[in-house]
Amino acid sequence: MTPTDPSSEQTSTATAPTLGHVHLKVADLQRAIDFYTDVVGLELVTLYGDQAAFLSSHGYHHRLGLNTWDSRGAEAAPTGHPGLYHSAFLYPDRPSLARALRRAMAAGVRLTGKADHGVSEALYLDDPDGNGVELYRDRPEAEWPRDDTGKILMTNAPLDIDALLAEAPA
Repeated sequence: MTPTDPSSEQTSTATAPTLGHVHLKVADLQRAIDFYTDVVGLELVTLYGDQAAFLSSHGYHHRLGLNTWDSRGAEAAPTGHPGLYHSAFLYPDRPSLARALRRAMAAGVRLTGKADHGVSEALYLDDPDGNGVELYRDRPEAEWPRDDTGKILMTNAPLDIDALLAEAPA
């Protein structure tokens, strides 16, 4: 499948959907809640007994659902099989992303990747159930790399973790 040029899509931005939320099957609800609140920085909004939880930020009703309806105590899905590659959490600025990195490090969460995409800076890790998670911040649009025609040129350059951490001193 070849990527399409978004400018050629027929859907009007006025009628195009936006992603509302992601709902993940997890093996241990409290373990997942702890990860997404303590590491990612989301807030627990609603808890449905010991089977489901809804988390968010900025007062929204929920951006992330977690449930054990079909997965309580299950093993993580095998690597290399179809499924969710990662969910991505956008931080408002570089110091906020640096604080998220510090929380992940304090929790002993290992980064699986890091990249400077030109338009954004991203950290990659896995949640306790093996679901991929991206923590990122966008650069201001005026700083996005573009070619002579104005087309965005995303990159996959190394991200300087030490410089990022300097944005949120310990």
